[in-house]
Amino acid sequence: MNKSGFLSNIRGDLFGGITAGVVALPLALAFGVQSGMGASAGIYGAIFLGFFAALFGGTPSQVSGPTGPMTVVTASLVALTISHFGSIEQAMPFILATFILAGLLQIVFGLIRLGKYVRYIPYPVLSGFMSGIGVIIIILQIFPLLGQVSPAKTLDAMIHLPQLITESNWMAFGFAVATILIIYLFPYLTKKIPSTLVALVVMTAVYYFSGAALPVIGDIPAGFPALRFDIFSGLNFTDIGMIVFPALTLAGLGTIDTLLTSVVADNITKTQHNSNKELIGQGIGNAIAGLFGGVPGAGATMRTVVNIKSGGKTGLSGMIHGVILLLILLGLGSMVKHIPLSVLAGVLVTVGIGIIDYKGLKDIIHIPRADAVVLILVLVITVFVDLLQAVGLGMIIASILFMKRASDLVDSGTHVSPISRNDRELPWSDEGDVTEEMLNQIYIQRLDGPLFFGSVTRFQQKMSEVPDHVKVVIIRMRKVPFMDQSGLYAMENAIIDLQAKGITVAMTIIQPQPLYMMTKIELIPGLIPEELTFPTFEACAAWLKEFLIKN
Repeated sequence: MNKSGFLSNIRGDLFGGITAGVVALPLALAFGVQSGMGASAGIYGAIFLGFFAALFGGTPSQVSGPTGPMTVVTASLVALTISHFGSIEQAMPFILATFILAGLLQIVFGLIRLGKYVRYIPYPVLSGFMSGIGVIIIILQIFPLLGQVSPAKTLDAMIHLPQLITESNWMAFGFAVATILIIYLFPYLTKKIPSTLVALVVMTAVYYFSGAALPVIGDIPAGFPALRFDIFSGLNFTDIGMIVFPALTLAGLGTIDTLLTSVVADNITKTQHNSNKELIGQGIGNAIAGLFGGVPGAGATMRTVVNIKSGGKTGLSGMIHGVILLLILLGLGSMVKHIPLSVLAGVLVTVGIGIIDYKGLKDIIHIPRADAVVLILVLVITVFVDLLQAVGLGMIIASILFMKRASDLVDSGTHVSPISRNDRELPWSDEGDVTEEMLNQIYIQRLDGPLFFGSVTRFQQKMSEVPDHVKVVIIRMRKVPFMDQSGLYAMENAIIDLQAKGITVAMTIIQPQPLYMMTKIELIPGLIPEELTFPTFEACAAWLKEFLIKN
């Protein structure tokens, strides 16, 4: 095994995997219950997807399992299927066949190299989508918070809210509120123990010894999960056509959900994931999880971050996470049945709150109006119609709006071109005052063309190439006529990363629209003081000489 393999970081991966497994337990149970298939299906999905996605995937530090977005779609599928077949037992072959097909489709996505195209999803689409998922999770937990069974759809849940006035179990509500308070307040005491796990253990113990009467998880199968080959004998092949679209929905959503987490992992570890290999690993994991009766999932952001912060660097950490969950299931399965459903609802409410993109919503009055419209539209369609339809429609509208902007820029005589790969090697004509001695201490980042959702990946790559030893980075904005929300946040993150390394960032010749947008979200003068924005490169060069002498 080479140094980059599974055995290169055993100690860190062991701690990372154990910690991620502990954090994943309450979430796996909660997502399993929300899916409609039961807590055991959630933990089975976490075990098998977590292990095999780590073994075959392309993001070494990523931890996979049931996630909020995937569970929302799964719950809708399960509810629809049960209504069609009459019972969960009769519907199970159809449900698990859909999960397996979704995994196989993800493998196909990886083989035909679809992974690279996820980077072209605009930020407003992702923001509205993720916030919509958060809202769905919160709405669907209102009934369980009060000791009742929730309708499967958000609109139905909102329509039936009045009935909660007479049917509420306020004891269940008290347990849920206590769970939420522990999750948010316990980190003030210590962050060494996951607050979600503390809340789960404490509130379950309180319930067990209090003698209260609350709905609970109930019995889950003991021992190692059994392969569900029986689903194939129970599957009516005349219904095969019915599973294709749900499987495509799960595969598409799992692809988006996973690769977003892969990007988060890259940003923390300063590495580069292999999108297509990651999709193959996710597909294998979801297909195998389906064979064992587990719910499908994706790369899980919180568990991945916990893994990395605890020392996990290779796929071994994700595999250990899966093994830890299996050991917990084998050893503590009989105790899990006592967990109140309202406690799991409290856990999921905090998950929903955490998924909402407050940054995007906070800046909605400052970002370009077209981006704001796309964000709100995607959010509303996600909550009340369909997740993938929301993403698809958002992509279409965002692309049309960008083409309109590009057309307007061309009509106005402004040059529009993609960010070049050769800007670093080709100085611009006004850089004659920059000496070789200065070049050893500075880095000039020349941008050419609009900074928008289609170009931010290249921009992020260029910014990641900045050497750590430089003192100053000069971002040349003269040829950037337009920035959308994706570009604004990519620029903001790049500047924050550079400043964290002690590098001073300056900008030259900022055109009106980018300047207006960066001022609106307080990137200027918040991150970059106004005195470090220059009307000409010559003025920047004069400041630079004095700065380097002093530093």
